[in-house]
Amino acid sequence: MAAATVAGAAATAAAISLFAYYLFLRKSSSKLPWTLTTRGNGRRTRRKGLVEAIGNTPLIRINSLSDATGCEILGKAEFLNPGGSVKDRVAVKIIEEALESGDLVCGGVVIEGSAGSTAISLATVAPAYGCKCHVVIPDDAAVEKSQIIEALGATVERVRPVSITHRDHFVNIARRRALEANVASEKRETNDMQTNGSAHVIVKTLHPKQTNGSAYANTEVPHIGKCFPNSDSKGGFFADQFENLANYRAHYEWTGPEIWEQTKGTLHAFVAAAGTGGTIAGVSRYLKEKNRNVRCFLMDPPGSGLFNKVTRGVMYTKEEAEGKRLKNPFDTVTEGIGINRVTANFMMAELDGAYRGTDREAVEMSRFLLRKDGLFVGSSSAMNCVGAVRVARDLGPGHTIVTILCDSGMRHRSKFFNDEYLANHGLTPNATGLEFLDQ
Repeated sequence: MAAATVAGAAATAAAISLFAYYLFLRKSSSKLPWTLTTRGNGRRTRRKGLVEAIGNTPLIRINSLSDATGCEILGKAEFLNPGGSVKDRVAVKIIEEALESGDLVCGGVVIEGSAGSTAISLATVAPAYGCKCHVVIPDDAAVEKSQIIEALGATVERVRPVSITHRDHFVNIARRRALEANVASEKRETNDMQTNGSAHVIVKTLHPKQTNGSAYANTEVPHIGKCFPNSDSKGGFFADQFENLANYRAHYEWTGPEIWEQTKGTLHAFVAAAGTGGTIAGVSRYLKEKNRNVRCFLMDPPGSGLFNKVTRGVMYTKEEAEGKRLKNPFDTVTEGIGINRVTANFMMAELDGAYRGTDREAVEMSRFLLRKDGLFVGSSSAMNCVGAVRVARDLGPGHTIVTILCDSGMRHRSKFFNDEYLANHGLTPNATGLEFLDQ
């Protein structure tokens, strides 16, 4: 009897402790909304296919940086997407819009010029829509990126890095490859007509708004990306991530709303670097529409002209103008960010200011995050975190700052995480804390 009484008392005490702990978590969560782990609001624990697994990435508190600044510094963990980066969202949006418009057909080839992450995402996503992928990549990009793309089944074309005004810039070559694929497709269809006396069957992706109830092609395909993978329809589609506003829309309609929901609208600032400009444009515009007081900042790496554009209204001096000098491949060891022209996507951004970072800061930050938080992030993510600390210091303690953890360090091992490569450029990390941001 005594034993039963003791057991009952213990159970009661345990229940009280658990309830108290629950109340503590509820109280803490009301203060820190991003600590909630609920899967409500329509989020499914089981996703149907690869595409549905993209997005809804966690917003994590970067403890070391938050504790050091007195702010809540939060990183959107985009490296947890199936393709390993924030570019998965862009790949989905570009392909779906192209299928809906008919610019891309089932069995066609998605062609892009990319320094890596967008190419990997397109190569990951394209097969889910019954399409192929062809990537043109500069040969100064980390070699593991092209190896990943090839492993995903895409065609990889490595070219020397030159100015965007040069006809053989990787983006311009990709544009030509798409045109060549379409010309070849038209020739095949003409030959089929001459040989068989009948037109080649074209499979188009249709959207209800396009058809108005009438048949537009021989075979209709639902617009949510279902294709016939065995279709012999060909042709190429140039993804054009720099100028295609589907890039911006992916973040305005998707990433921005997620950040707003995950912070419950309590954030004070957002900061990110820009390459194509799609992420910073889509997120900043959405957040500004929700609350004009949310401040949005650009973080720019060495060799890029966007800092000058944002802060002074001028991209570069006459001597630095694009086309007057070739890009020095060692302007920066970061990849996928920084540019010397204003893209259509970047023009959609709503910014309050800009910061400029250095390669050393990015390298040191990546090692700091690895030591203190176990975060193994790539060069652009590290630069974003440098920006987050700068914003936190300028705003002062008590603010909430969000940035993007674009990808992991796994695709940066041959350069950004290569000790010999960094030593050759005088970038061997040696900081023990955040003192590198005070220099």
